[in-house]
Amino acid sequence: MAPMTAAVHTIGDLIRHHAAERPDKAAIILGDNVRSYAALHEESNRVAQAMAGAGVENQDRVAFLDKNVPEYFTMLFGAAKLNAVTVAVNWRLAPPEMAYILNHSKVKVLLIGEEFLGHLKSMDLEGDVQIVVIGENGGATDSDGYPTYDEWIASHDATDPMVESAPTDTCYQLYTSGTTGLPKGVELTNNNFFGMMPVASDMWSFDSDSVNLVGMPLFHIAGSGWGVVGLYNGATNVMLRDVDPMEILRLIPEHKVTNALFVPAVIQFLLMMPTIGETDFSSMRSVIYGASPITEEVLVGGMEAMGCDFCQVYGLTETTGGITQLDAEDHDPGGPRAHLLRSAGKPVPNTEIRIVDADGNDLPDGEVGEIWIKSPQNLKGYYADEEATAACYPEGRDENGLGWFTTGDAGYMQEGYLFIHDRIKDMIVSGGENVYPAEIENVLMKHDGIADAAVIGVPHDKWGETVKAIVVRNGDEGNSDDEIIAFCRENLAHYKCPTSVTEIEALPRNPSGKILKTELRKPYWEGKERMVN
Repeated sequence: MAPMTAAVHTIGDLIRHHAAERPDKAAIILGDNVRSYAALHEESNRVAQAMAGAGVENQDRVAFLDKNVPEYFTMLFGAAKLNAVTVAVNWRLAPPEMAYILNHSKVKVLLIGEEFLGHLKSMDLEGDVQIVVIGENGGATDSDGYPTYDEWIASHDATDPMVESAPTDTCYQLYTSGTTGLPKGVELTNNNFFGMMPVASDMWSFDSDSVNLVGMPLFHIAGSGWGVVGLYNGATNVMLRDVDPMEILRLIPEHKVTNALFVPAVIQFLLMMPTIGETDFSSMRSVIYGASPITEEVLVGGMEAMGCDFCQVYGLTETTGGITQLDAEDHDPGGPRAHLLRSAGKPVPNTEIRIVDADGNDLPDGEVGEIWIKSPQNLKGYYADEEATAACYPEGRDENGLGWFTTGDAGYMQEGYLFIHDRIKDMIVSGGENVYPAEIENVLMKHDGIADAAVIGVPHDKWGETVKAIVVRNGDEGNSDDEIIAFCRENLAHYKCPTSVTEIEALPRNPSGKILKTELRKPYWEGKERMVN
C-alpha cells in the first residue's frame, strides 16, 4: 500500500489520496459496473456538490437505504467532503422503523433504492428531505417523480468542496436497537476509523494487492466498515448486492478474491452448495468470521474447503467492529488448543479489556462479569442522547476522549483470551443480526389478545438463536400463534419477529416486577455450555 501520510486522517482524505496514487485502479466492482479510484473521487465530488445544493452543511445527516450498490460509497465519500454524516438504514426494517431512524437523525437527503419506494410511501418523514432514487446502473425505471441518482448529480460539477473535517468529527452513524425498544444512533468518528484500519489491515492480511469481497449488508459495520478497510488499503472491492452463496462461489475464483468476511450462517450455506468442492479458493488469504458463535462442524468444514487462514473477531457497532481476534494459529480443532475455539481471542493492539462486577469492581481470571472496553475505536456517543452516552461510559472519559465502554455482554478472561458467556442486556443474535426483546415486547403488548409478554432467544441449529414469544393471553381465543406472529411482521423487520409462541398463565417476576428472563430461558438452554448459541 502507498503509505498514508500524516495529512490523511479523514474519510474524505482517504479517497483523495488513492485517486492521486492509483487513479486507474478498480476501486469497486459490482457485476459489470466498475469504478476506478479516480472515477470514485470525481463522482463523490458531484455527490458532495449535489448535497450542498440540497442544503447539507457541516455535520448534517444524509441517509442511504438500499441493498449493496457502489452509490453507497460515492455518498459516503461525498458526505465526508462536506463533513456531513452518512446514516446507513437497515433495508430489512419495517417502514415505521425506517421512518423513526430518518426522523431521529434529521436527514437532509435520502438516497433510496427503487425497490424500497413502496416503503417510502408508508413513512411519515419530518422536515424537507431531498429524495433521490437509485435503480439499476444508477438510474431508475420508476422513480415516483423523484430525481434519479444520475439526474441528481449530472447538473453538478466535479469540484471537491474541501470542507475541513476534524479527526473527532462524526463521519458515520449506524443505528443499533436498544433495551428501551428505540434504536440509538451510534456516532463513529474519523479517529474511530483511523484507529481501527491500520490495525485491522495488518491482522486481516490486507494490502494494495488485495481483492476484497464485500457481501455483508452495508448497514452493518461488518459490511460498510469492511468495505472501507479495503479502500483504505487501495484494494479492489468486489461487491454483492445481496448475500448469495452461489454468487460468492463464482466471484472468488473469477476475481481472485483474497479477503472475505462472513457470518457463520453464510459459511454454513456455502458448505451446502454443490459446487463448493469444485471452487478454486487458491487466491484466498483469510476469512474473518464473527457476529455470532460458530459450530466446530461449520468451522472445520470451512477451513478444509477454503484452505486459508480463518480468524474470529468480536466487536460491536459501538467499537467500530472487531476489538478482539482469535488468530489463525489459535484455530486447532481436535488438537491440544481446541478449547480456544470457544473464545473470542485476544484484544487487538491499542485495546484493553476489563471484566467487572455489578459495582464496577475488576474480577480475576475465570470469573464472569460484564465486558468493558477501552479503545480508540469506541464510539463518540449516541446521537442526541446524552443520557445513553453517559451510561455507556460510567467512569467518564479522559482528555483524549478515551474511557471504559460497557458492552452489555458477559464473559471472562483466561490466559489473555476473552470468553463470551452470556448477554447482560438480553440481546438475541439471530443469523448475525442483533435483536432486542424490548422492541418485540412493545409490539406484542399492543396486540388486543395479549395481556403480558416476554421475548427470549432459544437455540437454533442454522441461525444460532431464534426469537420466541412467551405470552399471557387476555382470554380472547380468536388469536392464534400465527396471527400473533403476523401482527409482529406488520410492525417489525421479519428477522426480529417470533418464530414460535408459547402461552403460560403468568410471567415469573421478582418483587420489583422485573420479568425473570433467566428462568424463562433455562429449559431451552439446558445442557448448553453458555447461554448464547
